[in-house]
Amino acid sequence: MANVEEHKHTMVNPPIDLSYNPAVRLRLPVFLSLTFLFCMASAEAGVRGEVRGVVLDSRGGEPLARIQVRLENTTHETVTDAQGRFVLTNVEAGDYDLRASTVGYQLLEKRFTLAAGEVKEFEIILSLDTSRRTDKVEVKSGPFEVSREDSPSELTLRGSEAKNLASVLADDPLRSVQALPGVTSNDDFDSRFSLRGAPFHNIGFYLDDVNLHAPFHMVEAESSPGSLTIINGDTLETIDLHSGAFPARYGDATAGALDLVTREGSRKKPTLHATASASNASMVAEGPLDEQRKGDWMVSVRKSYLQYLLNRLNIDSALGFGFFDAEGKFSYDVNPRNHLSLSSIYGTSALDRSSAKARLGINTITTSDYHYTLLNLGWRYTPADRFLMTNRAAFMRENFNDRNPAESPLAGGNYGELVWNTSGTWLWSEETPLDFGASVRHLHEDGFSNQYQFNPTAVRTLDQSRGRGLRAGGFVEQSWKAAHGHIHLSAGLRWDRHSVDGVDHLSPQVSLGFLPRPSTRINFGWGRYVEYPDLQNFFSRFGSVRLLPERATNLVVAVEQDLDPQTRVRVECYERQDHDLLFRPFLEPRTVNGVIFNPPLDPPIRNALHGQSHGIEVFLQRRSANRLMGWVSYGWGVSRLQEDEEGISFPSDQDQRHTANVFLSYRVRPTVNLSVRALYGSGFPIPGFFKRQGVGFVLSDSRNQVRQDSYQRTDFRINKAYIHNRWKMTVYGEVVNLFNRRNTVFENFNGYNGATGQAFFNTLRLFPILPSAGVGVEF
Repeated sequence: MANVEEHKHTMVNPPIDLSYNPAVRLRLPVFLSLTFLFCMASAEAGVRGEVRGVVLDSRGGEPLARIQVRLENTTHETVTDAQGRFVLTNVEAGDYDLRASTVGYQLLEKRFTLAAGEVKEFEIILSLDTSRRTDKVEVKSGPFEVSREDSPSELTLRGSEAKNLASVLADDPLRSVQALPGVTSNDDFDSRFSLRGAPFHNIGFYLDDVNLHAPFHMVEAESSPGSLTIINGDTLETIDLHSGAFPARYGDATAGALDLVTREGSRKKPTLHATASASNASMVAEGPLDEQRKGDWMVSVRKSYLQYLLNRLNIDSALGFGFFDAEGKFSYDVNPRNHLSLSSIYGTSALDRSSAKARLGINTITTSDYHYTLLNLGWRYTPADRFLMTNRAAFMRENFNDRNPAESPLAGGNYGELVWNTSGTWLWSEETPLDFGASVRHLHEDGFSNQYQFNPTAVRTLDQSRGRGLRAGGFVEQSWKAAHGHIHLSAGLRWDRHSVDGVDHLSPQVSLGFLPRPSTRINFGWGRYVEYPDLQNFFSRFGSVRLLPERATNLVVAVEQDLDPQTRVRVECYERQDHDLLFRPFLEPRTVNGVIFNPPLDPPIRNALHGQSHGIEVFLQRRSANRLMGWVSYGWGVSRLQEDEEGISFPSDQDQRHTANVFLSYRVRPTVNLSVRALYGSGFPIPGFFKRQGVGFVLSDSRNQVRQDSYQRTDFRINKAYIHNRWKMTVYGEVVNLFNRRNTVFENFNGYNGATGQAFFNTLRLFPILPSAGVGVEF
């Protein structure tokens, strides 16, 4: 045991007496001081800060979930929760760049300094890619708030909806409207559409309060023209479609009004957004005009290579033209009560089939060009807090030339218009606004169309017109609210006159909105409307200065129920009575009592038609800035016309009994968005007196009894964003006609056999399955 104890003592170190080591005694105070300072610095550095906040949508203030938030050049990164909130913890003191971004929204950056232990709170406002950049929330009562309470049948498109529906291939804002209830379009090549059985020319097309004539890239005088809207969708703030009993401020239309409003440029900082797709490239640049940010500017340029694409796909279509357009807008606040704006659009399109002229007929359009110009000067004046006036002066011009393979003129024309309009709002009280306005339009138009023949070579003038006219109008509308906002009543009266036929017309309009409870709304609308003939119809060799305006009476009843704050179902019934529609009786060949009727060469244009359209539309919609959004709609409608001179009744050329539209968009990740658009139409009539016989067609005694095949198309789209320090890149991928449905459209009537009655006409194959891609970069 003794040995064990001795061994243990040898393993233990003896105590150290520092008093016997002078060197250590001198170094001890220095060591203790450094240790103290190190501990204090470590303690100070250990008190880290926190960055937190909420991300909101600028349109309505909805919290945005699944938004990527990060501090640049650090490892601090997170994603917002369902309430749009985020927290970044354990952040060291210093200077930082906070960035928030997601697909479909503009990149936002905030610079700040964080002190030790500080908690920074942010409210981040994100703007859609197609909206004006802002750091303020636009207050709305809900996601389905309409721009006009006096419109009982208004449907709106938000920026992300319009962008995803516009198609990567065409990128046309009117393509997005084609997916709305009541709208029918079974032609992949034409951006125009029909509304509840009425053709596009019966729809008023407004851009920034100016009624446009033909703002399209197209081949004029083509029997089945394709078209693209001359307006860049990236410059639009809102798209509103007013069907049925639309407000009295919209004139010169009988079926509805399409109201487009361009946005202003960014007043925060200069930005550039460039996009290139399979068919065209575009650029939108914008920024503040001055350091005080009292004004802004925006410039847009687009250039297509669509003709090259269609030629490579071996698709011979009138849409196969190249185009270029440019837009500009400048806005300036002169003072708090005066705001000035100047906008312009210039576009040109050209068709060139010279490479195929050897197989083209002498009356086939081989080369064509079309030019469009619009200038719009606006002045908004607020002389008092309850009074707002808006004045606009506009100029528009259109001209086109079509030539045959021999470069001889087939058709040509010029259209011009000078416009002045004014509108005002006077608030008697917050519940009783009075709206009023007036407009004057000076119009001029001339045009011709020729036909050629061989052996001997000769030219025949088919039509020629030249004329001028003055189109004037005005309106007044009074609105009331009662029962704490549960009842809204509007009554309006519009006056119109055309100098050519000298016809005055008064058009009353009434709308009533009733909210029996906050989640339920019942709308009723009734109105009479008028649309005067174009100058071409007045002064054509087939027309007359005594032509009357086309008239319509519209009735709308709608019931809307909110299923939750972001979801609604809407059921709408409509009826439209049409009178004095323009038509050329006895123009088309047919059989009468089994005998072939050969039409005269020049039957006149007359106010020969009247008819009725009625139907029902069901619309289920979810609108949210998060996850799933979109709609499912179904429409059933009947549109029939009667011509008393011939004693015939028939479906209108735009009659389609069943229409279904589906649009769904889903943000699966902060940087990935998927969308699907599906359209179905049961088919338009083939215009004319035809019936099926075997595999072909023969003349008949009934008009529009043969229908085109049903139209079915499903498009799939994916948007993927790549976010970098100072810029964002978005890649767009799309498959048009995903299931490769064979869709065709009636193109033109090619004549008939005078002995057998066999009829010949062309149908045009629409898009097959067609993948396309594009890329957009934002600086």
